[in-house]
Amino acid sequence: MIRSMLTRRQFSKLIVGSGLLASGNFEAASASPAQGAEQAATPDCDVLIKGGTVIDPGQNLHAPLDVAVKDGKILELSPDIAATRALRVISGKSKIVTPGLIDVHVHVFEGVGPTGLNADQYCLGRGVTTAVDAGSTGYADIAGFRQYVIKPSATRVYALVDIGARGTLLGLIGNYANLDWVNAQLTARAAETNKPDVVGIKVRLSKEITGSNDLEILKRALEASRISHLPLMVHVGDSFSTLPEILVQMRKGDVLTHCYTGRPHGPLDANGKIIPEMLDCRQRGVLFDVGDGGPHLDLDVAEKCLQQNFLPDTIGTDLGGLSYNGPVYDLVKELSKFLLLGLSVDQVIERVTVRPTRMFNFEAELGSLRPGAVADISILEVREGSFLFTDSTGKKRMGRQKLQSAAAIRAGKLYVNRSEDMLNS
Repeated sequence: MIRSMLTRRQFSKLIVGSGLLASGNFEAASASPAQGAEQAATPDCDVLIKGGTVIDPGQNLHAPLDVAVKDGKILELSPDIAATRALRVISGKSKIVTPGLIDVHVHVFEGVGPTGLNADQYCLGRGVTTAVDAGSTGYADIAGFRQYVIKPSATRVYALVDIGARGTLLGLIGNYANLDWVNAQLTARAAETNKPDVVGIKVRLSKEITGSNDLEILKRALEASRISHLPLMVHVGDSFSTLPEILVQMRKGDVLTHCYTGRPHGPLDANGKIIPEMLDCRQRGVLFDVGDGGPHLDLDVAEKCLQQNFLPDTIGTDLGGLSYNGPVYDLVKELSKFLLLGLSVDQVIERVTVRPTRMFNFEAELGSLRPGAVADISILEVREGSFLFTDSTGKKRMGRQKLQSAAAIRAGKLYVNRSEDMLNS
């Protein structure tokens, strides 16, 4: 059943403001002093998360620590911060506390085309504090996306500008067929004009979009990237040209998304070995993103790549209107697929916290709980049991662990995760 969409007003009711406490799956916050202690006369932090396990790969942290927040910034990490120091105390007992999760591949131009979702419902409402829209717009409409999505969203949203004038939002077959609309100069100008909200350029090289012109379109996208001094994200899978012909042109800092695609011209040769050009790209600094999106993650391909120690740099979802109802659902469920494939909790969290900050310049200290950094925090739990996962080919696997978002703090403000049952109501 298609989930009902929350309006922005409905979502705002999920905000735990200064007078509200957490609820639902998340343990209730306490505004009272610790038992047997007197309330401090002047609390020196706004929010205190007590009793959680902090996992912050950027600082090589995996330890029981309390996290104090003041004025939208991380104030302190310590083993036992007195509850009396805080205006609000949140229990992190049996929870994982991480830097705010970053999804480097979403489509959130809500109401325009079939792919756009509401960022606040499907990103912040599911534990993701920062999301990068991967080319929903081109040079013709990036200013509108900035005005009507980036600015009003509670989620921290950035964008890539697609090399096509119309972007990906309409989902059109042959979107790049008219090369007059694939303009490097106009794309670069739009990207530069809309910085710092724009952090990269996007190109899609599947043959249903490019026809036989994929290498010419890639050339123009690379030029737009060069002019704007921004990285290029390249979508691959069932391209007209071979993957080696595409990979050889990619440069340090560029991003290959759909790196575990099972579609033709994927990362493996006929014997299941990673093609040399993929290894060459990694050696020279090209980055690799999962970008599931529904049709772009083959668990068998991913497993073979991981067995050859070819791990993704980031685990982006490619979440959009065609995948939010399965098989992607949201970022934490995507991370759970990689727990199933053998990555550790620390490894998956690294790929949605510190590593995205090495992929894009967000001009804010994200992906870290270092004192002084922006107080973007995700609070997760690991559930044990039997959980069914499905990939783009329809193959099903059972996993024993699943990550679940409990809540998120965005710039010091607390938002409570809503369960799937609540979203379906």
